Amino acid sequence: MPKLVIDPVTRIEGHLRVEVEIENGKVKDAWSAGTLFRGIELILQGRDPRDAWHITQRICGVCPVPHGLASVLALEDAFKVQPPEPARIVRNLIEGTQMLHSHILWFYHLNGLDYVDIISSLQARPKEESLINVKNKISTFINRGQLGPFANAYWGHPAYRLPPDLDLLLLAHYLQALEVQLKATKPTAVLGGKWPMHMNTPPGGLTKVPTIQQIKSFLYIVKELQDFVNTVMYQDLLTLAPFYLDWANKGRGVGNYLAWGVFEDRSREPKKRFLPRGVVFDGKGQGEDAFPAEVKEHVCHSFYESKGPLNPQRGETKPRFIEYSTQESYSWLKAPRYKDMPMEVGPLARVLVAYLSGHELIGKEVDSLLKQLGQEGNLEILKSVLGRIAARVIESRVIAAKMEEWLLELIEELKKEKVEVYQEYELPKESEGLGLWEAPRGALGHWVQIKNGRIANYQCVVPTTWNASPRDDYNRRGPLEEALVGISVEDPKRPIEILRVIHSFDPCLACAVHVIDPTTNEIYKIRVI
Repeated sequence: MPKLVIDPVTRIEGHLRVEVEIENGKVKDAWSAGTLFRGIELILQGRDPRDAWHITQRICGVCPVPHGLASVLALEDAFKVQPPEPARIVRNLIEGTQMLHSHILWFYHLNGLDYVDIISSLQARPKEESLINVKNKISTFINRGQLGPFANAYWGHPAYRLPPDLDLLLLAHYLQALEVQLKATKPTAVLGGKWPMHMNTPPGGLTKVPTIQQIKSFLYIVKELQDFVNTVMYQDLLTLAPFYLDWANKGRGVGNYLAWGVFEDRSREPKKRFLPRGVVFDGKGQGEDAFPAEVKEHVCHSFYESKGPLNPQRGETKPRFIEYSTQESYSWLKAPRYKDMPMEVGPLARVLVAYLSGHELIGKEVDSLLKQLGQEGNLEILKSVLGRIAARVIESRVIAAKMEEWLLELIEELKKEKVEVYQEYELPKESEGLGLWEAPRGALGHWVQIKNGRIANYQCVVPTTWNASPRDDYNRRGPLEEALVGISVEDPKRPIEILRVIHSFDPCLACAVHVIDPTTNEIYKIRVI
């Protein structure tokens, strides 16, 4: 059976190989393989537990903030300490700017060019001076042969459907978004001490009290982000969606969704977080609560040895590389499962869990969007490639609005006569802890074991481990693998349809493409952006 291999995949973070079998122009089977082993969990063994939140932020250069916060939650659980209110709010604010930065980056720069044709934009006939200037810049860029990283993309592919004027408009917003996402990093640098790896939220609270002036500066940036998300990004979603509405019926995946919840409530209860904890099975239900004890990591098809599916609290990271084989082991990713079921995580999971849990703001946003797309009440269309795009925009609108409320709340906390930002604690000789949080890409968990005052074991289950996982011990595909099955591929030399599915999960794993022609089996090596 003819195969198509994308190795590595571009416009993602890290190293991902995707292999598919094609039959009658459609994907019949798929294998997702993480091709890089780093071993952060092994690096942590034997260290002072207080080092963990610094080191784990280096797991990812795109979203270090949630790794730091998940680690801090795990350590605070082990240390039996709860930070004061100002620390809770500052952490929410830093996480919020991380979410907005990541969603804007993904929507325009990692995913957008799967739907916007740069070359087509040259045929546009703009009337606005700003768009004329953008067209002239792009024209000069292309005519000089300076497409650079865009030179080997699939421009002109029939899967691109926007008219030239809209291609140009969204390219203008692509350039604008470069500046906007930069603004989203500034509050983390101010409140967190630096960016991208912040320094101000250790176990126990904060190391520095923000000033009222810093908070007011933060508020100004939040207003700018709100304006861009609501008037540009949201409108671009409404522009794209009608031309690609068929992608609301493609790439559904496993249909199960998990969210650990994010943005701490005063109660510190995960189910009461601003975006709540929960699971949804088979795309149905009412967003029931999720429990970490139900998580197990399978390694039957991974490059690890283990006694069997283990909960991360007792998890093992014992690398065992053997020859790549889709029948045996083929990925450095483990296969996490919840109640032995594969689960999709990420913005779509968070939006569905919140919606089915009765979240008022998410409910209004989802219902409004469906109505504007002529799909009123049809929640099923969100469980798709287009739904994953929409979920990031919905979430951006809701988070941007909520951040203003948190800022005002923080000002009131800092006006109090006695402001406490740090809670002292004693480092335990032996203890365990877990921190469940959300990164922009989805559910994130850190588990720590402490013995003799040192880290004896540390395990991380990150979003892409859930989404891009290989098959489990029951030979069930991971969410990304399952989402690829059934996807039509018009031209195996230019597999843009497959890239759309992959990018919809925003894998955090890097990229050129090797394609096997279904007729001749000739291998093509194609650079993808």
